[in-house]
Amino acid sequence: MFELDMRSRKPIYEQLVEKIKELIMNEVLKADEQLPSVRALATELTINPNTIQKAYRELESQGFIYSIKGKGSFVNPNNQTRDIEKIQSVKKDLEKLVLEALYLGIPAQEIIKLVQDLDASKGGGESHD
Repeated sequence: MFELDMRSRKPIYEQLVEKIKELIMNEVLKADEQLPSVRALATELTINPNTIQKAYRELESQGFIYSIKGKGSFVNPNNQTRDIEKIQSVKKDLEKLVLEALYLGIPAQEIIKLVQDLDASKGGGESHD
């Protein structure tokens, strides 16, 4: 399904949470699709089942998955949670790029004009006029 970086400073369960969220947001994992069992995924990734369980609990608390006792964990069909998460991710990436552009000397007005031109040409977003 995916690989984890065992040498990373980021805890394994956090890596697992991020990977599963990414698969859900990119619709590799579809709504109501069953996730691998804790035991099966732990065996596949050769990590402690408690780590998988912790990641699944975190994903459930964030609204990405839901569990049915005795059946397993499933992808939550609620798109709103995924949309909010994706928007936050895009905003964070955009912030980094804007800060880099400002650092490199691109004037703020030029960045704003670029965004406005893109918005006009793509017909994107909501209008707040």
